Amino acid sequence: MSRSKSLLLSLFCAACCFAASCSEHRTERVQGYVEGDYIYIASPLAGALQKLNVDRGVQVKAGDVLFELENVAETAARDQASRLLAQSRATLEDLRKGERPTEIASMDARLSSAQSELVFAEKEFARQQKLMGTKATAEHDFERARSALSQAQHRVFELQADIKTANLGSRSDQVDAAEAEMQAREAALVKAEWELDQKRQLAPEAGLVFDTLYRQGEWIQAGRPIVSLLPPQNIKVRAYIPETRLGQVRVGQRAQIGVDGVATPFEGQVSFISPQAEYTPPVIYSRESREKLVFLVEIKLSAESAAQLHPGQPVDVQLIL
Repeated sequence: MSRSKSLLLSLFCAACCFAASCSEHRTERVQGYVEGDYIYIASPLAGALQKLNVDRGVQVKAGDVLFELENVAETAARDQASRLLAQSRATLEDLRKGERPTEIASMDARLSSAQSELVFAEKEFARQQKLMGTKATAEHDFERARSALSQAQHRVFELQADIKTANLGSRSDQVDAAEAEMQAREAALVKAEWELDQKRQLAPEAGLVFDTLYRQGEWIQAGRPIVSLLPPQNIKVRAYIPETRLGQVRVGQRAQIGVDGVATPFEGQVSFISPQAEYTPPVIYSRESREKLVFLVEIKLSAESAAQLHPGQPVDVQLIL
């Protein structure tokens, strides 16, 4: 075989191998850009910005304090609710108890005296009853002794009932009302503590402080964002696929993200395919597809890769078919 024929055969084999490799992993390149889903941190309550704990461009961890609003009114409301709850608890405990020990001791002493009077009245009645049998006493003396005995019996019964009631405590309906009041005070304290906590906002997750929207000392309305946070997992790539190639794209499909100045492309996966067609947006500078219908495709990257990208950055996307 001549040298020229060998060379042609080698080139043919190389071309076949290249074609086979291309058919196994075909790639389709489209233009795209980096986008971020920001988390806007705000307080549901109004107030002056007392302290801004972060600056733009710094990385924060989950739980780091981002900012604090003035909280004089909320602190006072929390303290008031705490004291009112303590008062309600003390009232309830007092209602559940009986009378004080000294009061019960006084009742016991009066009962002892009444019991002594009852013993004397019983003896006097028995004596008058014997005398009535011998006609040695007047009838009115006998009636007086019987009346004194009845009064002494009732007095002892009354004091015994008072002591029993004193040991029981307050009535059940009074105790129920006190319990309901205490529960209402507990709810008021929870609300006051929540409002106080809302004046101090923490980072819900780790990320980059993309922007701070107010300066220290400014008055901020309720619900107005003060810090915008960009977690790395919220960074994604957006690309626009022509309608003619939409059938080749699926969720979970591998993609390689090429960035200017970075030799190795980043790996990602298609996470969303828009069901609605649109015209190519101005951010995609493609004369060929400017007036063609395209579909938005979003690509998720790992947190490590996403942290190296910046929102608005143009990229090249190669979908691995």
